Amino acid sequence: MANITIEITDTEMKGLESIAPSPQEWAENVVKNRARVANEAIVAKLVEHCNANDIALAVGVDAQVQQAYDLGVVDTVANLDAAALAAMQSE
Repeated sequence: MANITIEITDTEMKGLESIAPSPQEWAENVVKNRARVANEAIVAKLVEHCNANDIALAVGVDAQVQQAYDLGVVDTVANLDAAALAAMQSE
């Protein structure tokens, strides 16, 4: 399991406390929901790719997200940014 840790100022914490009973739970919910939305988009791209190319679809969201990465259907933003930078530098 991965961990994401952030540090905020006391003033930022006071701001969050004014909108959420538990800023920690609020932050966890935001991150988990955004990850869920991203994974739904990844699975949709994978299904389209597998159907177009007669590839058996992995079973379960975890396996499908991994399959999408393995097949190159998606990549990390860091890798995409590095490739774009390299392409710009080679021009």
